[in-house]
Amino acid sequence: MDIGIVGLGRMGANMARRLARSEVRVLAYDRSQEAREALGAEPGVECVEGLAALCAQMEGERVILLMLPAGDATENALRELLPLLSAGDTLVDGGNAFYKDSMRRAMDLSQQGLRYIDAGVSGGVLGLANGYCLMLGGTPKSIEIFEPYARILAPGPERGWLHCGPAGAGHYAKMIHNGIEYGMMQALAEGFALLAARKDFGFDAGRLAETWRHGSVIRSWLLDLCAEALARDDALEGVAPVVADSGEGRWTALESIELGVPAPVITMALMGRFSSQGRSDYARKLLALMRAGFGGHSVTRA
Repeated sequence: MDIGIVGLGRMGANMARRLARSEVRVLAYDRSQEAREALGAEPGVECVEGLAALCAQMEGERVILLMLPAGDATENALRELLPLLSAGDTLVDGGNAFYKDSMRRAMDLSQQGLRYIDAGVSGGVLGLANGYCLMLGGTPKSIEIFEPYARILAPGPERGWLHCGPAGAGHYAKMIHNGIEYGMMQALAEGFALLAARKDFGFDAGRLAETWRHGSVIRSWLLDLCAEALARDDALEGVAPVVADSGEGRWTALESIELGVPAPVITMALMGRFSSQGRSDYARKLLALMRAGFGGHSVTRA
């Protein structure tokens, strides 16, 4: 078994390591020499200098996993790879691409005799040790070809990976997964904020989070992360109240509108992230001026 991996960030590099440690020959490439060098000492991983070298060193029908940011990075890599590939090769897009882009790519590549899998990947920094959850979209034949690798990457050969449906289904499932993640994170953050506000009870938030981790209905990896952070007295010091948002949260909210399916928790969690980025400052200033105008209330000046 061999596989090519393009993109050696945190996820791509650790997926290369996990595969290599199960005796898969991994040919890996990243534009960054530093990223290649960081992985170069891993047994079973051979870092190459370019996509042409990667393709040239793979025999038979190739399987190449792209672990690149969605958008231009993925499009550019596909454009460069196409002349280097042959009919029967399989491309697996493990980035967080928009599912409609994945459907388009699958159609375009199939007309050139190439197979395409859109792979939603979840697992974060613990994926190397614990495995990655894989949500796969593509034809049954494409999934059959990738299955041996999926069984290694997943937490177990028979669990943690799924052929979700045709092209686009894998990235659609990952999009919804991330929308759910937004809502869960927001609920935990709001709950602990309410605990912190009741100074009279003297809650030890870290100990309470640790207690909830065992047997409670809300136990989860996200709660584990809260417990770990809140166990440190200075955990929140120096942290700016700004939370970035990924494209998938936005896509999930837009999908709820297009389908007419209400998703208020996910949408409000997304709005909360926008607010943290200062995008509600204009509206808040105008609210203060309206309140001063009709009620004579004072306005706090910056």
